[in-house]
Amino acid sequence: MSLIDWFVLAFTIIFIVVYGIWKSKASKHIDGYLLGDRSLPWYHVGLSVMATQASAITFLSAPGLAYTDGMRFVQFYFGLPLAMIVLCITFIPIFHKLKVYTAYEFLEQRFDLKTRVLTAFLFLIQRGLSTGITIYAPSIILSIILNVDPTYTTLVIGSVVILYTFYGGTKAVSYTQLLQMSIIFSGLFLAGFVVVALLPTSVGFTDALDIAGKMGKMNVIDWEFDLNNRYTVWTGLIGGFFLQLSYFGTDQSQVGRYLTGSSVGQSRMGLLMNGLLKVPMQFLILLIGILVFCFYQYQKPPVFFNTYEINKIEKSAYADEFKQKEQAFDAAFEAKKQKVVALENAINQQKEISSLKADVVLANKNLQEKREEALAVMKKNDPNADTDDTNYVFLSFVTQYLPQGLIGLLVAIVCLASMGSTASALNSLASTTSVDIYKRLINKTGSDLKYLNVSKAITLFWGILSLAMALFAGKLGNLLEAVNILGSLFYGTILGIFLVAFYFKKIGGRAVFTAALITEVFVFTAYYFDVMAYLWLNLFGCVLVIAWGYVFQYLQKEKSIV
Repeated sequence: MSLIDWFVLAFTIIFIVVYGIWKSKASKHIDGYLLGDRSLPWYHVGLSVMATQASAITFLSAPGLAYTDGMRFVQFYFGLPLAMIVLCITFIPIFHKLKVYTAYEFLEQRFDLKTRVLTAFLFLIQRGLSTGITIYAPSIILSIILNVDPTYTTLVIGSVVILYTFYGGTKAVSYTQLLQMSIIFSGLFLAGFVVVALLPTSVGFTDALDIAGKMGKMNVIDWEFDLNNRYTVWTGLIGGFFLQLSYFGTDQSQVGRYLTGSSVGQSRMGLLMNGLLKVPMQFLILLIGILVFCFYQYQKPPVFFNTYEINKIEKSAYADEFKQKEQAFDAAFEAKKQKVVALENAINQQKEISSLKADVVLANKNLQEKREEALAVMKKNDPNADTDDTNYVFLSFVTQYLPQGLIGLLVAIVCLASMGSTASALNSLASTTSVDIYKRLINKTGSDLKYLNVSKAITLFWGILSLAMALFAGKLGNLLEAVNILGSLFYGTILGIFLVAFYFKKIGGRAVFTAALITEVFVFTAYYFDVMAYLWLNLFGCVLVIAWGYVFQYLQKEKSIV
C-alpha cells in the first residue's frame, strides 16, 4: 500500500474508534452498558443488526467464494426476509414487554432455571468460538500487506476492538456500526465500478456477466431438491429460514441489537430494514467476486493468492520445482485466455458458441490441474501449509490493481466490518454471562455498579478467549462457510427451545431440557457422518427438540399417573 492508503486506513479506523467512545461517553450503569438505555432509533437498530452479521468474513470470503463457486451462495439468504417478518410479529413484542436484558431470561419464566442456563451455555459456546473467526478475518489483510505472521495482526486487531467495547459498551458498538455501514456501502459501490473499469475495453459489464454465465458462475438459482447440496432455493428458504430465525431471534449478539430500540415499532422497523437490504447487499458482494473472476480471465492470476505461503515456498528447497509448476500454470493460462477471447468474439458476433464454450471449460480444467500440481509442491515442503486461498482472492486483487486511496479504504472496510461484528459479539457474550450466569446464579443481590464492573471484566475475559480462538481460525478453510457451519450445529436446538416456549404450551421445562441435550447429540452425529448439507441441520435440530419434547412430556405424564 502507498502512503496515502496507509493514511486512509489509519484515519478511518482511528476516527471510528474515537467517535464510538465519544458518543458512548462511558455508561455509568448496566442498562446503558448492555442495552444503550433502550433509546436508539430504527435506523440505528437496522444498521447495527446488519453490521453485526456483515463481518469481515463477508467481505473477504464472499468474493472468493463467488470466484471459485459462483453466485449460488446468495440463496443462503433467501429465508432471511421471512424470518424478519416472523420475528417482528412474535419475538420482539414479547422481549420488549418483559424488559429483558437477554433472550434467555424469558426461558426461565416459561420453563425453569436449568433450561435458561443450558440455552445460554449453548449460545456462549457457539458465539465464543465464532467470534474468534471474525477477529482472524481482518488479520489476514494486515498479514499480507505487512508480510508478517497473522498471529501478530490478530492480536492487534482484537485488542483495538476489545478496547472500545470494554469502555463504551453497547452504545459504543451501535454508534461505530452506524458509521461503519455508511462507509462500507460507499466502498462496495466504488469497488464494483473500478473492477468494471479495469476490464478490457471490449468487455463491458453485461459482457462480463455473459462470459461468467457461460463458465457456470451465474448460478444464482438452483431449484434441485437435494439434501446434500449446500446451496439451493430450498436450503435457503427452509434451512436458511430456520438458521436466520434462530440467529436473529435467539442469538444475543442480534437480540441485544434490537433490544436497544426505543419502542417495539422502532425495533420492528430496524429488522425489516435488514430484511430488505441484506439480500441485495450480499448479491452485490458476490457479484464483485464474479467481476474479479472475469478480470482474471484476461489478466493472469497468481498460481496461489496467499502470498505468505508463496513466500515460504520460494525460500525453501523446493523453490525451483515450484517455479517450474508456476511456469506451466502461466502457459495454461495463456492458452485458456485465447479460448476466452474467442468465446467473447463469438458472443459479440452472435455466432454458435457451444463448441467454444466446451473449449473454455476444458482449458479452465487444465489450468486448475496445473494449479493443483503447484499446491502439491507446497504441501511437500510443508504438510501443514494452508492451501485454501479463497479468503485471499479479493484481498490480492485489491492490493494489486486498485488505485491509491481506494486500497486503503477497502482494507479499512474489511477491518471495520470485523470490528463491528466482533464488538457486538463481545457485548452479547458479556451480557449473557453477567445476566444469565453471574447475576442469576452467583450474586443475586449485587449493586448496579457491581454488575457494571463485572460486565466490563467479563467483556475483557471473552475478548481474550476469542483472541485465543482466532489464532486457530486459519485451519478452518473458507471462513464464511466455517462460521455458518459452526452456527448450524447449535442454532437449530436453540430455536427449537424458543419455539416450544412460544407455541407449545403443553411441553414443560424438564422435557424440553432433556430434548435439547439429546438433539445436540443427533445434530453433531449427523454433521460428523455428513448425513445432510449443514443448512438442513437448523431445521433438523429444531424439529427434533419439538418432537423429543412431546415424547418426554408424555413419558413424564405417564410416570406421574403410575
